[in-house]
Amino acid sequence: MSERTAPDPADSPATLLGPVALFFGMVAALGLSVPAFFFLTPLAALAGTLAIAFGVAGIHYGRHGVGRLWLAVSGTVLGFGAFGTFVGFLMLYSA
Repeated sequence: MSERTAPDPADSPATLLGPVALFFGMVAALGLSVPAFFFLTPLAALAGTLAIAFGVAGIHYGRHGVGRLWLAVSGTVLGFGAFGTFVGFLMLYSA
């Protein structure tokens, strides 16, 4: 019979929260910064929101030693920047 082993912390699904946050943050930043992708603004706002959510969770797990902290922080910063830009556009054009 094979021996049972404890799972490694690197095997946790939480290790992917940082890269997912960075991906959504880059999508959000690209969707709001390139004029050719202006029609993707609502999707960029959604991607920014997802980047914030995954990034905050990734920061939580990264501080406990699971996953990469810098990826989660980068994704969260990009998400906040893109979502803030979207809210700024809404306030500017709705007045």
